[in-house]
Amino acid sequence: MAKYIGPIVCLLIMIMDVVAGILGIEAEIAQNKVKHLRVWIFECRDPSYQAFKLGLAAAVLLALAHTIANLLGGCVCIWSKEELHNASANKQLAAASLILSWIILVVGFSLLIIGAMANSKSRKSCGISHHRFLSIGGILCFIHGLFSVSYYVSAIATVQDQHKMNPHHPHPHPHSQGGGHA
Repeated sequence: MAKYIGPIVCLLIMIMDVVAGILGIEAEIAQNKVKHLRVWIFECRDPSYQAFKLGLAAAVLLALAHTIANLLGGCVCIWSKEELHNASANKQLAAASLILSWIILVVGFSLLIIGAMANSKSRKSCGISHHRFLSIGGILCFIHGLFSVSYYVSAIATVQDQHKMNPHHPHPHPHSQGGGHA
């Protein structure tokens, strides 16, 4: 049973990120349906409660997918140049995917929250236009899914490689006991 967890985790992460991306794009569509007056980069518009709910849901799903990938993937870190040069390809891929997934999480989550909060007020608001924040955040959710799955798969492969190299050492990752993962 343990060898089937990897593909299920990958599928779960991708589904959550795809749904988050769709919700972000739907939030942008809902935001664009409300009345607004625009002059250059400034606009006055009514908030869209639907866009607020969808944007917030997208941000929560993005954060949850990231948390699952990082908790179940474990910690594969490279702390020095020497360690980077001596690391396996799986470990290098895991470290690069981890860094990129964190960057995409921060940017995508920020955009989704800014877009959602722009729609949270119960009164008409005027200010700098927040167009495309929700849709760009939604698109970043799709990209985040790719890097999160890449991190999870390469982190599991790194742990399995380390276990093969040193089979008598206690195994640090609970999911890789049963053999081949994703």
